[in-house]
Amino acid sequence: MTELTTQVENYPLVLHLQPIINLTDDEFFEFCQMNRDLRIERTATGELLIMPPTGTETGGRNFNLIGQLWAWVNQDGTGIGFDSSTGFKLPNGANRSPDAAWVKLERWNALTPELQKKFAPICPEFVVELRSASDNLAPIKTKMQEYIDNGALLGFLIDRKNRQVYIYRAGVAVECLDNPANVSGDSVLPGFVLDLGKIW
Repeated sequence: MTELTTQVENYPLVLHLQPIINLTDDEFFEFCQMNRDLRIERTATGELLIMPPTGTETGGRNFNLIGQLWAWVNQDGTGIGFDSSTGFKLPNGANRSPDAAWVKLERWNALTPELQKKFAPICPEFVVELRSASDNLAPIKTKMQEYIDNGALLGFLIDRKNRQVYIYRAGVAVECLDNPANVSGDSVLPGFVLDLGKIW
């Protein structure tokens, strides 16, 4: 007996559900809970984006990134940090899960406890996406711009493959840094400097 295995080289896998299926926010949340081994996002037009769990190498580098952000958040005290398993519902209706994010404390506290428990209807002020080996760059750039268009003030897209960092800021053209040693949080995260040594 021969077993046929199909390997998907590039993610995300896109599922088109509408107009046949139109998941409510609660149904989408439950769908994600039933499929915890997958990273699932939803576009503003209702497509589901299915991604496998992060590979070990990328996961380790993301852990380092989260650790650096946690240290700053813990010292600064003006907001809350989130890891890559956190989903946010953006104002345009998309559900996104950045690799790291930060939200100002007053905006977070303005949400009800019920809204905080699921995919909070809020766009973080700061987001980071770390490109893994299986990721296409173009969709990540589109997602980064979506964050900015929905209220994010600052975003880092870290492209390890090309050793570049794209910096997204509200109202400013995207800046691309070649092989930087670190990148600053600017005025959005005063004093936060991401050391890229262990992330490269």
